Amino acid sequence: MKDFHTAWIGLGANLGEPAQTLRRALDELGAHPAVEDCRVSGFYRTRPVDAGGPDYVNAAARLSTRLAPLELLDLLQDIENRHGRSRPYRNAPRTLDLDLLRYDGLRCDGPRLTLPHPRMHQRAFVLRPLLDLDPDMTLAQGRVDALLRACGDQGIEPL
Repeated sequence: MKDFHTAWIGLGANLGEPAQTLRRALDELGAHPAVEDCRVSGFYRTRPVDAGGPDYVNAAARLSTRLAPLELLDLLQDIENRHGRSRPYRNAPRTLDLDLLRYDGLRCDGPRLTLPHPRMHQRAFVLRPLLDLDPDMTLAQGRVDALLRACGDQGIEPL
């Protein structure tokens, strides 16, 4: 039996019924046999960053998994696809976005996956939900609470 690993997932949606879609996606993720102990942050309404469109609903999840990083990425993309995710252009509005943010302490820069997520330290919609799950979290760029303060111009509010 494989050992369990800790993974951090960013969730977002701004088309359809975003909060409902996030709940369903979390249920699907937590129901996978190789995923356990899925903990979820609060949900937040956020303005799009580097994009247009309606406001997003964002959250984060911390889970234990026996899946390897690319297997987990495949699962996340499968869930996105089941919820009608399309990628017509970069930062397009979306029915569901699931990003693998961290996986244990792994660092990788491959054609399909970069870990840790290369822009999470610049995005309040990722940082604020992460604080719900781990108020003492530190990224390579600094403490998450300090990084969030540096993103003070990005609109975010609890739902």
